[in-house]
Amino acid sequence: MEVIINGVTYVSIEEMEGQVACDVVSFLREWYNDSNYVQGHTSGSTGVPKAIALLKQDMRASARLTNTFLGIDSSATLLLCLSPAYIAGKMMIVRALEAHAELVVVEPSSMPLQDVKQPITLAAMVPMQVATTLQSDNGEEQLAWVKQLLVGGAPISTTLEQRLMQLATHTYVTYGMTETVSHIALRAVGARQYVALGDVSFAVDNRNCLVIDAPQLSRRHFVTNDVVSLIDSRHFEWLGRYDNIINSGGLKFCAEDLERKISAILPHRYYITSCADELLGQRIVLVIESQAYSDAEMSRLKDQLSGCLSRYEMPREIRFVERFEETYSGKIKRIL
Repeated sequence: MEVIINGVTYVSIEEMEGQVACDVVSFLREWYNDSNYVQGHTSGSTGVPKAIALLKQDMRASARLTNTFLGIDSSATLLLCLSPAYIAGKMMIVRALEAHAELVVVEPSSMPLQDVKQPITLAAMVPMQVATTLQSDNGEEQLAWVKQLLVGGAPISTTLEQRLMQLATHTYVTYGMTETVSHIALRAVGARQYVALGDVSFAVDNRNCLVIDAPQLSRRHFVTNDVVSLIDSRHFEWLGRYDNIINSGGLKFCAEDLERKISAILPHRYYITSCADELLGQRIVLVIESQAYSDAEMSRLKDQLSGCLSRYEMPREIRFVERFEETYSGKIKRIL
């Protein structure tokens, strides 16, 4: 594997120089040591990030699944623009190692393609990086360098997905977690269903939450908190998190489903959550990342919401927050 950092090609980790190389060198030294494990951390989307030991043979198996699905071989060029401190960055390095492919490394930033001037077979980004790139004057031109793009780590907005559907880049939304050693299913932008990689298969439990069977991994069975519509053992539609089900007045609402329904009317970032209510048990709360709206703006917003939501789906309360708290990957922490 050749590694290109700031335009300089390296074939030995001892030669690598520069700040951006430090994390890559640190990972490679760990990868080639005598341990069977690599140390990692969960994303922290459901609490404090936890240390986790990742089995190297599982990482190799996961890399081979993705490489096979996307046709990555020794002729490919992979872009690393995420920190190797987290699973997405680690796995891009492992994919390059397994395929004997070229790896181009850039400093993780909100504009990872601004200095990339060569064709990229595969890149992986969080939604914030993709959105910021497309907001720039030559964003579409930058993304044209990328043949295949994986987007994950945080939910992708309807607006961003529609924009990506218009581009020549083949973009996939990923489904997975640190515990499954990166993604185990992909969804092409514009499609509703996730498709399993390799021999991975799916079922649901009594909560309609996804249950994963991943025979390529040492721990092959995973029970998630993701509510899904199971199409068959290889395909599902993601509906939302079981943690985000709101029981209001005896009716159950999925926060992510409500968010999708109002995605076209809010110019700011937002999320749906709930708080305790003596009468209803829980009441639906809309939280918006913005200065508080004026009376006229609030009146207009409520009219727009009533056009998208039923009477029982309407937020009973609207709150404003100057800036949302986020995980490293850009997931919004749903806190009141």
